[in-house]
Formats: sequence, C-alpha cells, structure tokens
Amino acid sequence: MSREHVPAGGAARYGHAAATAAATVVDEYSTSFGRASRLLREPVRGHVRTIYALVRVADEIVDAPDLGLTVEERAAYLDALEEQTLGALRTGFATDLVVHAFARTAREHGIGPELVRPFFASMRTDLHATHHDARSYATYVHGSAEVVGLMCLRVFVAAPDADDELRAHGYERLAPAASRLGAAFQKVNFLRDLAADRDQLGRAYVPGLDPHALTDAQRDALLDDVDADLAAAAAGVAALPRSSRRGVRAAHDLFCALSARLRATPAERIATERVRVPAPTKALVVARTLLPAGWR
Repeated sequence: MSREHVPAGGAARYGHAAATAAATVVDEYSTSFGRASRLLREPVRGHVRTIYALVRVADEIVDAPDLGLTVEERAAYLDALEEQTLGALRTGFATDLVVHAFARTAREHGIGPELVRPFFASMRTDLHATHHDARSYATYVHGSAEVVGLMCLRVFVAAPDADDELRAHGYERLAPAASRLGAAFQKVNFLRDLAADRDQLGRAYVPGLDPHALTDAQRDALLDDVDADLAAAAAGVAALPRSSRRGVRAAHDLFCALSARLRATPAERIATERVRVPAPTKALVVARTLLPAGWR
C-alpha cells in the first residue's frame, strides 16, 4: 500500500501495521483458505485474516519441526502468546502485531476468553498427548476448530450488510452450523495428514484408528462423519450475509472436494502420502461459487 493510504495518527497507523502483519501471515501460509478468503468482502476479509493469523502463529509454535525448541520451550512460548492475547482482549493493545490485530477484531465483535481459552488448551494438548479417547478427541476438535468457526461467525453476523435479525440472533441461530463446519475441516485434516502426524509429530488423533494400518472401512467411517458435518453446515452457510456467503461456501465446497478425493483414494495410500485437491479442481470449485445457485 502506498504511503498516502496509511492512516494518520499513532493508534491508526499501528493498527494498520498490525493488520498488514496478519495479512502477511495469511499470504505466506494459506492455500485453500487463501482462495476462499479472497471472496470475502471487506471489512469481513480483514477481520477473518486476523483470526487465521493468530491461529497460524500458535500452530507454528506447537508444530514447526525446525524451530530447535524443546517441548518446555514451546509450552512457554504458547503460554506467553495466550497471556498476551487475553491481555490484549482487556486493553486493546499488544506489542505483538498479530495479537494486536486479533484483539481489535475480537473486541469489535465480541470474541471473548470463552472462545480463546479452549483454542489454546487444544494447542497445548498437542505438546504432550499422542493419542486420544472419545472424550479428549471431542474436546480437542472443539478447541482447535469449532471455536475458530465461532470466532469467524461473530464477524460474519456483524457485517455491514447483515440485517437486524441476523445481528440480533444470528450468532445463536447459526452457531451449531459454524461449529460443525469447523469440525469437518479438522476431521478432514486428520485423515489427509495421517502420515505426517504419525511420522513427523508422533500423533494419532482419531480414537481407535491405527495410523499404521488404516483400512478402507475406517476411512469411510471417518468421512461419513465429515460429510454429515458438511451437510449440516450447508444450511448455515446459505443464511450468511452476502459479504461472507460466497467465501464460506467456497471453503465448504473445497473441503467437500477433498473429502470426495480421500474417499476415492485407497487407504494404504492415505497412510503413506498427503492427498491433495489439484489446483485446477480448486479453481473450478471456487469459480462455481460465483455462479447463481441454479447453475451450480
């Protein structure tokens, strides 16, 4: 952005720098999310980017293999990030630009500790848990994915083009769909990243699933759960304001495509390699969201 477009004044300039830092994180790491987020209208797009940026930084602290950090050091950095984030929710300021950008979004849209704390709790789980039972699995999915969907929903229903009913009651009405969409994204990732989680991180997320001996039946059972979540979320996506509907629909449909591709891939391949949706298919999925509903 040229210098003449940078806001004047200390607080405004610092906020602009923070938003730019968050956007840089998204541009560096995003793939499917990046494609879908481009369909969000401003100011929604910028706010969602700040959420993703904070999530990405926390994930890097926990998972980046080449940081040269011990588990204890990773835990200390994660604790410090959570403490600074919660402090910024109270004060509206952080020395970390990504945290500052997130806090501005959170304070404007009512994203509070009830959503932030479970996220960091799930990230912290990754530092010491290698397997999950049904209860810890549900808790992990809630904190790592469902709350992120709920954070984004707070932004969506407060958009300038949201009607009065959606502003007043949309969060409560659409929260189940947002949670299930976030859960679907995470569960797909568990299957797609099965080999990397096993070999690089020493983790197995899905209860009862042996990452060394995945079967087609286990693959299908997990994807049946994913597809049920995606189907349940679809009606909620349709009820979003226009400023976010196409972007969220694109993300939804991209993960539908990934689910379908995983279902068509033999289990022994999933257990050894990361399955991807080809770039031309991604482009087609995103393009279809721009068509009228009947044409899709």
